[in-house]
Amino acid sequence: MSADAHVPVRAPHPRPVRIRSRLSLRVLSALRRAAPALTLYAAARLTGMAFLALWSRHAGKHPRNLIGFSWDSVWYSRVVAHGYGTVVHSDDPARLYSDLAFFPLYPAAVRIARSVFSLGFVNAGLLVSWTAAAAAAWGIYAVGERLHGRRAATLLVVLWGVLPHAVIQSMAYTESLLTALAAWSLYAVLTGRWLWAGSLSVFAGLSRPNGVAVAAAVSLAAAWQIVQLWRHRTPDSLSLSARQDWRLWAGAVLAPLGWLGYVLWVGWQKGNPVFGYFRVQRKWGSEYDFGRDAWESVRSLVLGQAHLTYSMVVAVAALAVLLFVLLVLDRPPLALIVYSGVLLVIALGGAQYFTSKPRFLLPAFPLLLPVAVGMARARLRTVAVTIGALAGLSCCYGTYLLAIATSAP
Repeated sequence: MSADAHVPVRAPHPRPVRIRSRLSLRVLSALRRAAPALTLYAAARLTGMAFLALWSRHAGKHPRNLIGFSWDSVWYSRVVAHGYGTVVHSDDPARLYSDLAFFPLYPAAVRIARSVFSLGFVNAGLLVSWTAAAAAAWGIYAVGERLHGRRAATLLVVLWGVLPHAVIQSMAYTESLLTALAAWSLYAVLTGRWLWAGSLSVFAGLSRPNGVAVAAAVSLAAAWQIVQLWRHRTPDSLSLSARQDWRLWAGAVLAPLGWLGYVLWVGWQKGNPVFGYFRVQRKWGSEYDFGRDAWESVRSLVLGQAHLTYSMVVAVAALAVLLFVLLVLDRPPLALIVYSGVLLVIALGGAQYFTSKPRFLLPAFPLLLPVAVGMARARLRTVAVTIGALAGLSCCYGTYLLAIATSAP
């Protein structure tokens, strides 16, 4: 008898299949739990789009162009079509508009969507934005459920979908993409998946200038966790702590690479790797002045020299500051405080584009956590009336913002 006959034959190891199966089941289970929140979010946004479509038709405007080919969307479409290099001169010699001010992730995603689905610029841009908005709503739910349960998480998603300026979530803009990456990166931090947190932060940093808030949140949370591990290290936990430290350090190092990479690349293109990108932004009139320009805008409003959009900006900014204080008092995880705080500082302290400040705050969904938690304890009728009123305001103001107002959202 051959010696080979004595060698036991083993069946192929089924473990990878089981791992993939368990992962799929967890994803499906998470999606099933989030389904009510996602349905309510979709209903809120579709209602807003229907309202905008009716008004724009009445005003002789095409609703698709309003959400897909206006303001910054035009610049992104140029980057998709021709790459970087477009410069527009202004009558003001101090102003020079370069498309290098726009980060590359969204144009790259739109280009992929065009190639895969054979779509035009507008449709591809809207497809990317709407997909990102759905992913953002799911990520927001995941963070809310992790911290406060399903009811508060559902209300958190709905509140994000009925903000006065929530129409921007349905535009061919980058806020929904940043929010999706930020939400899932923060969820990865909350669940201890540091490599995922750092990797998602890289993409968040490539999506928008204020994507640096995600990098700050991940890196500081990782640093704090490392400090805690070293303080409570025991001889029995050395090997486990070493493995955890490796992932923490990797996540912390990865987090800022996307934002830093693009800023340094633009600087290199402009002959000054450190300050080149910020000079491009300064030519747009966008720089950090610690809120001086914002104060002048508020002063114009008080003196009766500003329009409705300014009033809403002041209301949103004041409410954001109040909600940040309430968020800190609730003592949430450090990553949420850092992320929201950095977004708030960037939005309120930046010069120019005063009417865009609510848009800059749109990814700061953790600010809504105190409201969602409070509403989760309220009676159903109170919740329904509140959400209904906010939805009505969102529909009306969103339509005004795109179809009537003359300032950039």
